[in-house]
Amino acid sequence: MKVPLGTFACNAIETYLDCDIAAGVRAALSDFTQRLESGRPQLDLPRAPLEPLSAEPAVAVDLFLDESTWQLLRREARRQGTTISQLAAHSVLIYLAELDRITPPGHTATA
Repeated sequence: MKVPLGTFACNAIETYLDCDIAAGVRAALSDFTQRLESGRPQLDLPRAPLEPLSAEPAVAVDLFLDESTWQLLRREARRQGTTISQLAAHSVLIYLAELDRITPPGHTATA
């Protein structure tokens, strides 16, 4: 699966998580799928795109997903009326926002 990320998400992963982009995406997807499996409510994708649709992603991370994760993300993407790739990119932004909320200023979160 390819996960398209804009410059903001890439920079935030590298700076805030102090890890490579693929590791940050994997951490975000792991957190997102754990939340889905637990039945906790999720933040849906915004109805209006955050970036112009014609904008090229800064990076497209290519990840392998096991079958159960793929099926879970597929169901959630269908529920939200989006693609799995867009849902995965959204999960990165949610993860970064949550880390920002719980991490004291001046500290680096770990992926």
